[in-house]
Amino acid sequence: MDLMLNQFLFLGAILFCIGVYGVLARRNAVMVLMSIELILNSVNINLVAFSTMWGVASGAVFALFVIAVAAAEVGVGLALVLMLYRNMRSIDVDRVDLMKG
Repeated sequence: MDLMLNQFLFLGAILFCIGVYGVLARRNAVMVLMSIELILNSVNINLVAFSTMWGVASGAVFALFVIAVAAAEVGVGLALVLMLYRNMRSIDVDRVDLMKG
């Protein structure tokens, strides 16, 4: 089954748009983190698609680095969400500005 490059680019664009909508429209910090992961995964799809098209491995290797950075981002982000919940009893991102000192 041959898939063309434009199908992968279309899938990446759809995932990117869903992720941007999730970042802009959601108030729940966990949903915002999941939307950022969607954005990063859409970029990975594009990197691997172009890497396969050109016959080089650099795009796939760079996608592995993006996955590693995304894992670190999830660890730090979830730690921040847990501290936010511990202090505010809510994970609403609109209430974060109340923590100013």
